[in-house]
Amino acid sequence: MEWKNIYRGLVMGISDLIPGVSGGTIAVVLGIYDRLLAAISGFFSKEWKKHLGFLIPLAVGMGSALLLLSRVIEYLLEHYYGPTQFFFMGLIVGVLPFILRKAEARTRFKTVHIVVLLVAAGLLALTAFLRTDEAIEPITALTGGTAIRLFFSGWLASMAMLLPGISGSFVLLILGAYSTAIAALSSMNISIIAVIGLGAVVGFIVSSRLIRYLLDVFPSVTYAVITGLIFGSLVVIFPGVPAGIGLLAVSAGTFVAGLLIAVLLGRRE
Repeated sequence: MEWKNIYRGLVMGISDLIPGVSGGTIAVVLGIYDRLLAAISGFFSKEWKKHLGFLIPLAVGMGSALLLLSRVIEYLLEHYYGPTQFFFMGLIVGVLPFILRKAEARTRFKTVHIVVLLVAAGLLALTAFLRTDEAIEPITALTGGTAIRLFFSGWLASMAMLLPGISGSFVLLILGAYSTAIAALSSMNISIIAVIGLGAVVGFIVSSRLIRYLLDVFPSVTYAVITGLIFGSLVVIFPGVPAGIGLLAVSAGTFVAGLLIAVLLGRRE
């Protein structure tokens, strides 16, 4: 068992609770992105046993973060929204050098890749203007229709989680299921957690194999898309210019803290 993955899972789980912050982005910082894709797709094959040592500690860490820290994240977003978002912006900015090096952007990126990058960034940035579910009452009891809706919401969110730059939580927000998911985690509503979780498992299976295929066959274009999505996610989570010198200083501090953590984790990993 790779018990070090518990802390990695904790960090990824925390990021997946924040709309606009991608667990895939954090996996890049931690240096496990490629292996994560291989382990998830390999787990659903004949060689599934050899991936357990990697996935089980990671799942324990992610699950612990989702179950134990959902209320903490709710509190931070409610009372310290700006500084919290700036912290994650720092993390995201800190990821970009790793992605660009991995993509060998200096030598491989041509004009077409720059165009793809800008289009991906623009499309994701536009989602910041989509209607969210902040005013929607969370679902607390399942019907046939709500079960199907939440299943596919979990499916799409998990596919987003594996793409650096796209937040699974933000996808849930767009689909009107974020408040339901957070409320279910906070109150331990097992039936709703199970339905969303089942959809997430299916999404992981499909997306892990698709992303691996694209990285193998079209690496430069795929990395251009991923880099663009990371740039675009900065627009999605930008909370606005802080009002007042005090809040501006705190937000600048949390941004720098996130940036330093990304760089230090990347070097360590």
